[in-house]
Amino acid sequence: MLERARRTLARVGHNFIDNVWRVGSMTRFFFVVLASSGTSFQRFRLVMREVYFTGVLSLIIIMVSGLFVGMVLGLQGFETLQKYGAQESIGVLVALSLVRELGPVVSALLFASRAGSAITAEIGLMKATEQLTAMDMMAVSPMSRVIAPRFWAGVISMPLLAALFSAMGVFGGYLVGVVMVGVDNGAFWSQMQAAVDFRYDVMNGVVKSFVFGIAVTVIATFEGYDAPPTAEGVSGATTRTVVSSALTVLALDLMLTGFMLRGES
Repeated sequence: MLERARRTLARVGHNFIDNVWRVGSMTRFFFVVLASSGTSFQRFRLVMREVYFTGVLSLIIIMVSGLFVGMVLGLQGFETLQKYGAQESIGVLVALSLVRELGPVVSALLFASRAGSAITAEIGLMKATEQLTAMDMMAVSPMSRVIAPRFWAGVISMPLLAALFSAMGVFGGYLVGVVMVGVDNGAFWSQMQAAVDFRYDVMNGVVKSFVFGIAVTVIATFEGYDAPPTAEGVSGATTRTVVSSALTVLALDLMLTGFMLRGES
């Protein structure tokens, strides 16, 4: 019994130290990427090509998801607001829910699942087939040629995808609120315009999506670069990217929301 407890504690301690080591390695990796970014911006077409693969190819899932989330918010919001005779405020409810919270968070989770996993798998495969080693031998830095363009592509793409998600969500709320259940068109838009503050609502959402973009792309590139050069290693790294990104986004969202609410008060 005591031996089993000792082994359990040893395993927990080992996992804790391993996680602390990975966080430290990821932080060091982040600063190396920043230091290697100068060459990438000199060849900006590399960044734009990665924006296409990470951002443009994610448009469909982001826009369709945003539309459905907005429609669900419209249905749920109308049912609740109708009980208090405030169904005209459905536009405000949909817009604030999307711009402040759901737009940045849900689009970041979708981005991690679609683009983050693809980045990890691609870099991990390049490592397994020794393409990164070959670059080193030819005096081409993999950090500047492979990692930094993908990092900045994610940072650029994430706020734009979050904005599109929120816009499609508002359109979905409009379809349900105005077209389906008959809320006044003028009240829908005018109350939304009066209630949504550009500085506290829109800009806070942009800040959140920017931070989420940095976190997700750092995790995705690090896991790919650190993946064992085997099929199982790449598969495990891809899974860790999705799980770690989701947990990191939710934790960052809690911290940023608390900080922003304190700033408003």
